[in-house]
Amino acid sequence: MSVLIAIPARYASTRYPGKPLVSLKGPDGDKSLIRRSWEAAVAVKGVDRVVVATDDTRIKDHAEAFGAEVVMTSPQCQNGTERCAEVAAHLPGYDIVVNLQGDAPLTPAWFIEDLVAGLRAQPEAEIATPVLRCDGRALNGLLADRRAGRVGGTTAVFGTGGRGLYFSKEVIPYTGKPYADTDETPVFHHVGVYAYRPAALAAYPGWAVGPLETLEGLEQLRFLENGRQVLCVEVQARGRQFWELNNPEDVPRIEAMMAEMAAQG
Repeated sequence: MSVLIAIPARYASTRYPGKPLVSLKGPDGDKSLIRRSWEAAVAVKGVDRVVVATDDTRIKDHAEAFGAEVVMTSPQCQNGTERCAEVAAHLPGYDIVVNLQGDAPLTPAWFIEDLVAGLRAQPEAEIATPVLRCDGRALNGLLADRRAGRVGGTTAVFGTGGRGLYFSKEVIPYTGKPYADTDETPVFHHVGVYAYRPAALAAYPGWAVGPLETLEGLEQLRFLENGRQVLCVEVQARGRQFWELNNPEDVPRIEAMMAEMAAQG
């Protein structure tokens, strides 16, 4: 089955304008967020093509300068899934389209490899997305962000067979107890990656935005609100930390994580 990775990148972010071009300092020097996300994508095994999807010429010019293929999409796209749907229409013929959001440069290659394998193994699922069980350190970070009024990440709850039940920017499920940094918790961090079957992706832009997607600002809820099955694929951290860049405050956090991972080898 052929696989295409599209990396949606929007300049006009409400919370963080120009976010794809922000510089992240790592052991390998200063590189933009979109470049680090693209490098994460090209490291994935079994992928046939990687493109950056944007509506902004500043991002296009920057991405092409470091060697990325770019597909220009409409500024009317409301989210990354709609942007990926335009890419899939422009580049047809792939069996699976992966949406690696451009604010997730710490995404390990095996997250995407496991995600694609999970979708291949369950033909009834139309979209798959990875989830990572939080240890106490990760959960406490999410809770601290919410207390400070920041969105630090999205959490997921799912049932038998990984069938997605709900996704939220709040920390769910409620636990009501403290956890040490190394404790295992019942909370799963939703990793900002999706794998779609082309038919479901093509249908998505035609569905109206529902109340849950409006309230949460989470694109995957449109699938649930339209009765489509979302498969949650549990992935393993293997000692790696994962975090998305949602706010300016996340830049030093991600830089510290990159330094720590480099020190670990």
